[in-house]
Amino acid sequence: MAINQEVEMTDAEIDEFLGRHETGVLSLARTDDPYAIPISYGYDPDERVFYMRLVSTPESEKRQFLESSPAGRLVVYDENDSTYRSVVATGTLEAIPPAELTPEQIAQYGQAKRPLFEIWAQGKDELDIELYRLDPDTLDGRRTEVDRDA
Repeated sequence: MAINQEVEMTDAEIDEFLGRHETGVLSLARTDDPYAIPISYGYDPDERVFYMRLVSTPESEKRQFLESSPAGRLVVYDENDSTYRSVVATGTLEAIPPAELTPEQIAQYGQAKRPLFEIWAQGKDELDIELYRLDPDTLDGRRTEVDRDA
């Protein structure tokens, strides 16, 4: 498999790509300790920010990371035929108290898939569901064309 060309995606291509997708991998870091999880997100192309609903239990590793205001990196990617695309957003997650939500933010959270409580061993009453916003410091995309015959 030979790579023919790798190019940076334009802002318009990044926005279109992120609008078509709804899942990615969120990596969090504090000091030398990394943590990565698959997540669902809503994306606002006008503000270029992500909205996510994260579910955890009070004693979970995820909760410990989220409480430390960690640096975050969200990676969204796909591969179609001979094209591989990826977008990487970096920044700090900001917790959004439900009482402070605007109608526009509520619409963005609605685009994120609802958590599937059935996958959790605990009942809904034992889960912490918190809303977060990622306003990226950087937002970069790449597109790679692959020649599968080479």
